[in-house]
Amino acid sequence: MRAVCVIGLGLIGGSVLRAASAAGRPAWGSTASEADAAAARADGFDVVDVDAALRRAAAEDALVVVATPLTAVREVLRKVAEHAPGAWLTDVVSVKDPVDAEVRSLLPGARYAGGHPMAGLSSSGWAAGSAELFSGAAWAVTLEEDTSLEAWREAAQLALDCGAQVVPTSAAAHDSAVARISHLPHVFAAVLAAVGADGGPLALSLAAGSFRDGTRVAGSSPDLVRAMTEGNRSALLDAVDDALGRLGAARGSLASTGGLKSTVDTGYDSRRYLEELVASERTSTAVRLDASAPQRLRELGELGGRVVALTADTAEVEIPTSV
Repeated sequence: MRAVCVIGLGLIGGSVLRAASAAGRPAWGSTASEADAAAARADGFDVVDVDAALRRAAAEDALVVVATPLTAVREVLRKVAEHAPGAWLTDVVSVKDPVDAEVRSLLPGARYAGGHPMAGLSSSGWAAGSAELFSGAAWAVTLEEDTSLEAWREAAQLALDCGAQVVPTSAAAHDSAVARISHLPHVFAAVLAAVGADGGPLALSLAAGSFRDGTRVAGSSPDLVRAMTEGNRSALLDAVDDALGRLGAARGSLASTGGLKSTVDTGYDSRRYLEELVASERTSTAVRLDASAPQRLRELGELGGRVVALTADTAEVEIPTSV
């Protein structure tokens, strides 16, 4: 099994290191956080400085996983360019287009495919992670027109080894999707938390399940939230505009007729569709990993398909039948 070098040992990077090790891969990591480094070493993991980690990655032909906030990616990639310019490379950053652009600029020879596991928590740091964090989770692995299938396979196999299921997609399609189902919810949670607080102690003393659920991610590290939302500005603006249009329609209806039927019914139906999609029976298809594979895999990803296994020349994809 290919060795794994994880740069950044917070919640996601720390969980990748744990899960890769549990899967039997040789694995080591590096982090700028002295507290996370000490905690990881105390738990028995091999943690070294970033230069040493990357030199070892080059020597062992390891897969380098960039697991830092978006704001730190450029500096890490410069280090990769210095010590392991031809490395197998992936990342777990929540925005893909900016990372892809940095890799193209700084590491044109890297064997790269971007990644993003959809398994975050509102807590952060090494202590928050676990080897089971990705079990059954979706893990996007990007596949552009010029992404080599070998690089995509390496990133996808890591995701599978960590217990996740792989969603093939392009960087642009990924960023548009997560703006709606991840980044916009962070913005809404922040707004909802502030509106609730404006109601004072009485309002907050009455806050129960709907408010707590709706504001859960407002408890995430503000720096991490800003990095991912601001880093996906263009796609997030589209999602915010969509949401504002719907809120405006809801306000207009409430003001004119006193009713919210359209808003509530659309939300109910949309939530039911999500539940049906999750619970749907799935059909399985094998995609041969040849020149036509990237387009076919992206098409299946658009339909909610997930790669659940890889063989030497095929990807097994499960597709929900309710699509």
